[in-house]
Amino acid sequence: MFDEFIAQIDEKWHDAFVKLMITIEENLPQGFEKSLDRNMMAYSVPLATYPNGYHCTPNTPLPFLAIAPQKRHIALYHMGIYSDPQLLTWFQEKYAKVVPTKLNMGKSCIRWTSTKHIPYELIGQLCQKITLEQWITLYEKELAR
Repeated sequence: MFDEFIAQIDEKWHDAFVKLMITIEENLPQGFEKSLDRNMMAYSVPLATYPNGYHCTPNTPLPFLAIAPQKRHIALYHMGIYSDPQLLTWFQEKYAKVVPTKLNMGKSCIRWTSTKHIPYELIGQLCQKITLEQWITLYEKELAR
């Protein structure tokens, strides 16, 4: 399933996508589960660990991180930087120091229109910043608001 998905990625994004996926998998704390979700490689909290699942879509795992090869960019979705202002600030400051181009970012989505400046080491550090347990706690805190 994963191999077929990776094989169909546009040649322009393929190698960078694979490197990004490997970086995430080498640095993401234990417990997150990999799946395919809407043309994205997703990393979520399994229902066996967090039976409440995602409030927007009952009976689905709690999403945390995903990468998607789009037509014009590669996207990294990280719910931690969406939910934690301190983590967002940390990431923005570090990104500005290691990448010569402006950060192209939405609320949880980081976009690269060129593979030349993807900061793999920084993405690895970002992945290490929140454990599965910390993500559940942060999610529940934000949900209670």
